[in-house]
Amino acid sequence: MRILLLLALAYYYVSANAHIFVYHRFGDDKHASTNTTLQQLREHFEYFKNNQYKVVKIEKIIDKLNNNETIPDNWVALTIDDSFKSFYTNGLPLFKEYNYPFSLYVYVEATQNGYGDFMNWEELKETAKYGSIELHSYGHKHMTHLSDDAIFNDTKKSYELFEKYMGYKPSIYVYPFGEYDKRVKTIIEKFNFKAILNQNNGSVNAHSDVLDINRIALVGEVNIRQKIRYNTLEVQWIEPQVFPNDNLLKSVKARVNPIIKKVKLFVSGHGWREINVNNGIIDAKLNLELKNNRTRVIIGTDYYTISNKLIIKNK
Repeated sequence: MRILLLLALAYYYVSANAHIFVYHRFGDDKHASTNTTLQQLREHFEYFKNNQYKVVKIEKIIDKLNNNETIPDNWVALTIDDSFKSFYTNGLPLFKEYNYPFSLYVYVEATQNGYGDFMNWEELKETAKYGSIELHSYGHKHMTHLSDDAIFNDTKKSYELFEKYMGYKPSIYVYPFGEYDKRVKTIIEKFNFKAILNQNNGSVNAHSDVLDINRIALVGEVNIRQKIRYNTLEVQWIEPQVFPNDNLLKSVKARVNPIIKKVKLFVSGHGWREINVNNGIIDAKLNLELKNNRTRVIIGTDYYTISNKLIIKNK
């Protein structure tokens, strides 16, 4: 009986978990916190190659989700945010060497206005020969801090300029800073993107929302063997939904598979703690003062099988 329960639990939350990774800068020592050295990038690629992972176009994962098809566990997709010039000069040659597909997301204002650290439209068109080019907003603002109209207008402007210069409509959108809430998501969805990507640790499986796809950051010093261990725990979040006005997180409430009896709970600035689960209900009384304007709440059966909730204080 114990074996049957373990098998049922494993099927519920760890079967068929593909992984999407996100990079930013390449071989750029001036910006270590968002940089991946070329040695690190080669090590990642060698790890994928030597451990039977298949690097696929992100569109293949999106198509599987839309068609309700199983996504193979060994699939990996690689994404690049912000369209920094260091990808064009440093990262792209290595992607071409390994013949690995990628999807790059354009910070349109930086490209349109010729900011020196970013790719121009001609470089983006050249890059499109080797991977897909998609959208990462116009002004790269903290979207949760903007009004509804400002969010809509930023997205509309970026969409129209992208289509004008790239010659096609963008079909995938990535949130600036990975920051969003239900209000932001609802507005972005009006543009009928085929997929919207976040920046939460976790995997992609048959239960994933195609308009809220997890990506794992590979920047700075990272251990690829640990990062690829992340799987997605199926959680129905009840609280919190928004950042509390008094900066006090009073409780965390959620539903999980009733088979689960204990979970680990993480809150930014307060670390991990164990929480009991009663008939699939998590109801943790906390009263924690939130010290960070950007707070991540995580529920997991362990440190790698998790669900994220990002709450952001509006200014």
